[in-house]
Amino acid sequence: MAPPAAVPVPAPDHPVRLVVTDDLRRNRLTVFFRLILAIPHLVWYVLWSVVAAFAILANWVATLINGSSPNGLHNFLAAWVRYSTHLTAYLYLVADPFPGFRGRLGTYPVDLEIDGPEPQNRWKTGFRFILAIPAWILMSVLQYVIQIIGFLGWFVCLALGRMPQGMRDLSAYCLRFQAQTYAYAAILTDRYPSLSAPNS
Repeated sequence: MAPPAAVPVPAPDHPVRLVVTDDLRRNRLTVFFRLILAIPHLVWYVLWSVVAAFAILANWVATLINGSSPNGLHNFLAAWVRYSTHLTAYLYLVADPFPGFRGRLGTYPVDLEIDGPEPQNRWKTGFRFILAIPAWILMSVLQYVIQIIGFLGWFVCLALGRMPQGMRDLSAYCLRFQAQTYAYAAILTDRYPSLSAPNS
């Protein structure tokens, strides 16, 4: 008698998930001036990133000691990663509305869900910055992809008043990997960034 066939068990959701509710419509006027409109956000992002760099270092030490990220640091860095996702989505036309400045969940059509603090492997945490290098390299390549799509999408959105779904979805894929890489490097999770389907 043959043994029963193994039933594949789906992988658990990644603790960092991109949620896209964008309707593909784009306002031609705000698309035309997108880089100028993004200047206040770019300044704010640089300032927030300076503080986030110190917070990441503190989070790394605290996670090494406690085995998980402290709630305050986790929430601060999660908001920073979410804000960077909102800003990148706005800048490269993955979404249309002007984003807020606080990185709040549920406030943007290309949003980021980040699970709360969970136990993390101290060995993975100790060598996190080295382990993140391959993901960081791949993320850099994908950032070129999203920039090219954003550049070409600028002309398409001006002509059509909408972003083609294929271009938006590929940009969202790149954006998801970027967010997962930021979260991994910021010690928000020890789950490595995933190249597979969004729910894996």
